Amino acid sequence: MKLSIIILAAGLGKRMYSDLPKVLHPLAEKPLIRHVIDTAHALKPDTIHVVYGHGGQQVRETLADIEVNWVEQPQQLGTGHAVAQVMPNIADDTMVLVLYGDVPLISLATLKILCTSSNANNLGILTVNLDNPYGYGRIVRNAQEQVECIVEEKDADTTIKSIKEVNTGILIAHATHLRQWLASLNNNNAQGEYYLTDIIALAVANNLPIFTHTTNNVYEVMGVNDRSQLATLERYYQIQQVNRLMLTGVTVRDPARIDIRGMVQTGQDVSIDVNVIFEGEIMLGNRVKIGPHTIIRNAKIGDDVEILSHCVIDNVVIGTGCKIGPFARLRPETVLAEQVHIGNFVEIKKSTVAQKTKINHLSYIGDSEVGSDVNIGAGTITCNYDGVHKHKTVIEDRAFIGSDTQLVAPVKVGAGATIGAGSTIVTNTPPDTLTLSRSPQKNIPSWHRPIKKNPNNL
Repeated sequence: MKLSIIILAAGLGKRMYSDLPKVLHPLAEKPLIRHVIDTAHALKPDTIHVVYGHGGQQVRETLADIEVNWVEQPQQLGTGHAVAQVMPNIADDTMVLVLYGDVPLISLATLKILCTSSNANNLGILTVNLDNPYGYGRIVRNAQEQVECIVEEKDADTTIKSIKEVNTGILIAHATHLRQWLASLNNNNAQGEYYLTDIIALAVANNLPIFTHTTNNVYEVMGVNDRSQLATLERYYQIQQVNRLMLTGVTVRDPARIDIRGMVQTGQDVSIDVNVIFEGEIMLGNRVKIGPHTIIRNAKIGDDVEILSHCVIDNVVIGTGCKIGPFARLRPETVLAEQVHIGNFVEIKKSTVAQKTKINHLSYIGDSEVGSDVNIGAGTITCNYDGVHKHKTVIEDRAFIGSDTQLVAPVKVGAGATIGAGSTIVTNTPPDTLTLSRSPQKNIPSWHRPIKKNPNNL
C-alpha cells in the first residue's frame, strides 16, 4: 500500500522568543525539521507533505533543495485542522503517517515498527511513559487495556492526570478512515482547536482496533518548545554521535566536550582531544590525532596527520603525515600533500602545497602553488589581492623564502631559488639564485634617543 507522510510545521513557537521559525532552529547545525524530513525520506514514502504557517516563506526558502509538497495552513486551528489541509492531496488507497517538525530525533527503527504493524483495518499510535507527564495528552485505556481515547492536559481531571502513558502525536491511519474522522472533529475544548488526537475516540466508536507501540526512548519523541528543551536534545544527540565514534575504536578524551554537526568517518586508532567541533562531511584516516579546541569542517584528512590545538580546518584536503598548528587556519580549497608542516599562526587559502614543504611561523599563503621541499620563513605573505582581482603566486620546488618576505602576485619563484629575508619580490626570480630586495643599512654614530625631561610625567 502507498505511504504518505505529513509533517506538521505551522506552529508559531512563541516560547522560543525568536524571529526564526521554531522548526528552523538548529540541532547539530541542521534545522529541526530537516532531521524529520531526512528520517521521513529514509522510509521511502510515495509523498511527503509539509504543512507550514508562521514564517512559512522563510521555511520554504531554507528548505528549497528538499523535494516535498508544501501545504499552507493559513489559520492555525489545531493539529486536526492542519492534517485536513493535506487530505485533498492524498488518495484513498494510502496509509498516512503524521510527524512533527519540532520532534527532530524520531528514529527510523521506531517508525518502521509503527508502519509495518498498521494497516487499513487499524489505527497505529506511538506512545511513551513519562515520570512527569505534565502537559501531554494521556492515553486512556479500558479494563481490557484497549485504548479508549486521548485526553489533553487542559481537559483532564485528577484521575486522568495521574496516567503516565502519554500520546506522542505520531500516528498512522488509512486515508479513507482519516478523511472520515477529520470531517467529524469539533473544537469543543479548552483551546478551541481541532485536535488530531480526537480521532482516537472516533476510531473506538467505529470499532476499529488501535495498535500502540511504546518507545522506551523519551528523547526520540521529545518536542522542542523552548531553548532549554533544544539544549537537552542537542546534548543527547551529541552523546549518541560520540558513542558511535568510540564504538568504532576512536579515543575521545572527554565525550561531553565534543560536538559533531555532520558526518564523521574514521580510520583506526584516531584520537580526539577536548572541545573539538566537527561540521559537514569529515573523513579521518588511520592514527589521526586532533588537539583541543579545534574546528574541522568538510575535510579529508590522511593517515598519521597530527593537528595541534586551536586550529581551524575548513574545506581542505590534508595528505598523509602532515603536522598542523597550533593556531593554524586552513581555508577552503587548500590541498596539502604528504608530510607538509604548517606551524603556529599560519593561514593558507586556496593553495596547493607539495610534499615535505614547511611553513612554520606567522605566514599567509593565498592563491598559491607551492612546490615540494620548500621552506617558507616566518612573516612571509603572498600579496594576492590588488583591490579588484586575486592573483597567483608560484613557488617552485626546493625554494627557500627568507623571513619577512612579501611576494607580490602574480609572481613566480624559481626552483631552488633563495629569497633573502626582508625582501619584497615583484618580478619572477630565476631558479638556483639568491634574490635580495633591501634598503641599504645605515649606521649613524653619536646618535642618542630622546629623553624625557621629567621621567615621572607620564
